[in-house]
Amino acid sequence: MSTELITTPLPPPRIAWNKGRIVGQKRPLKPKHVWSIRIRLEVSGDLRDLALFNMAIDSKLRGCDLVRLQVRDVFAAGQVRERASVVQQKTGRPVRFEITETTRTCLKQWIARPSMTGMQYLWPSRFHDRPHMSTRQYARLLREWVSSIGSEVSSYGTHSMRRTKVAQIYQKTGNLRAVQLLLGHTKMDSTVRYLGIEVDDALAISEAIDL
Repeated sequence: MSTELITTPLPPPRIAWNKGRIVGQKRPLKPKHVWSIRIRLEVSGDLRDLALFNMAIDSKLRGCDLVRLQVRDVFAAGQVRERASVVQQKTGRPVRFEITETTRTCLKQWIARPSMTGMQYLWPSRFHDRPHMSTRQYARLLREWVSSIGSEVSSYGTHSMRRTKVAQIYQKTGNLRAVQLLLGHTKMDSTVRYLGIEVDDALAISEAIDL
């Protein structure tokens, strides 16, 4: 009696979801990128995007917190605040940030627009079923900004905006504690991983900081 070997055809090889994509931590924008994007937005006259871009750099907020900013968070008594504080959605902890003169100027002009009269959120949605801009829309705008200066879109994400200013602060001062506070991190090792710096270097700097 002969036995016949039954073979099951192998499934076709699966293509990795990240094939051809740059994954991992998204790089921060360099100062030359910031100025190039800022100038393009100024020339185009897109006041909302200019205010959003500048605010993203200054605030160092996660995208989910940035799009939920309310007018009252940054504006009082007819003036844009020099400093503001918001409660982070992810951690439930408050974080403070500065608002530079450049950002205050364009924010004041944006809030003064007739279309902003009576608006609760700083970046209201253009869709009636949403009170404010979505994180997806913010990510799409970022891709447009990066593409406009000829940079590789896949190398950057919304966290690039969050990391841009703190990366410069760390490079110029080596002050991890300052970066930790500005990002609203509860643990120093989270800040170390976020900056992508060497652990030995981080520890050496941290040991030199007398808290």
